[in-house]
Amino acid sequence: MTHTRWPLATARACELALGFEQLSAERLGDVAHWYAVGARFKDPFQDVTGTDAITAIYADMFERLNDPRFVVLSLVSAHNEVFLTWDLHFSAPMLGKGPQRIHGATHWQLNDAGQIAVHRDYWDAAEELYAKVPVLGWLMRALRRRVSAGSRPRA
Repeated sequence: MTHTRWPLATARACELALGFEQLSAERLGDVAHWYAVGARFKDPFQDVTGTDAITAIYADMFERLNDPRFVVLSLVSAHNEVFLTWDLHFSAPMLGKGPQRIHGATHWQLNDAGQIAVHRDYWDAAEELYAKVPVLGWLMRALRRRVSAGSRPRA
């Protein structure tokens, strides 16, 4: 049976997605149950293997960010392949006051036991993170304007 929010996903994919939405510093122990022992996790900043290393990534997120939480926007799965889009909501002093959001997507490959064997995150670090840092953000926006299609001279 699938979840009403995600009718195109298997029950196991829905269970994992709900777990990510409920993840907190107090529930970091859940991470080791979701991932296979030799699982690989890759995002724009790291590429690690093993449940200890993956758990450390989430622990670091809870240390560095204020009130981080994932909201799964869409979830589709077939067999052992899962694709989801999400927003990570948080606040961080280095990015200024107020709430922040990173929008991204994830591809999971599950093993036969329903654990995540491969976790690959896709999100634009330049747009979603660097552009929000005060001085660096100004530089990123200026660079984006400079290289955008509308600013190129016509032949």
